[in-house]
Amino acid sequence: MKLLLGLLLTLSFNSMASKNASVASIDSQKSSFTWTGEKVTGKHYGKISTKDSQLVFDSGNIIGGKIVMDLASITVDDLDGEWKDKFLTHMKSEDFFNVEKFPEATLKVKSANAKVIKGDLTIKGKTHPVEIPYTKKGNTYTGTFKFDRTKFDMVYNSKSKFDIKKLGDKLVYDDVKVDFNITLK
Repeated sequence: MKLLLGLLLTLSFNSMASKNASVASIDSQKSSFTWTGEKVTGKHYGKISTKDSQLVFDSGNIIGGKIVMDLASITVDDLDGEWKDKFLTHMKSEDFFNVEKFPEATLKVKSANAKVIKGDLTIKGKTHPVEIPYTKKGNTYTGTFKFDRTKFDMVYNSKSKFDIKKLGDKLVYDDVKVDFNITLK
């Protein structure tokens, strides 16, 4: 399956790539994506795993690829017990990721330079452009980016969608921060 997906990615970028193009799979065991969401009274954080993800290179430079996030794998790492279970269930509900209907989020890499990856982020069937700053050391890429959750139909207790006075201390900020550490196989 991975070989077929790699071949399809290579073919899809064939018009952009020279004969030096290559595909590298992301090592999901060594890579991490950590999300942080903030609210008036604090923050929550956890991890999301990847699956079947590759980057396409030409002469050592990223020219494309696709990173697939397995939303069923989302964790909440700052809570325990009943509160953790309740919060995780809420994160997977229609208020946030609606994991039953949309089990994956994807980042389609369109281009990159030595400092920024440009691509399209798709969550809950909605796609928006993103620019993701990164640093590279060996075969590992690290960085942090933010996305506005309301653009992806996650409006639960958002100040941009509801009356702040009515939300009070239940207000959840719109930006979600993602720290990543991607290691290639």
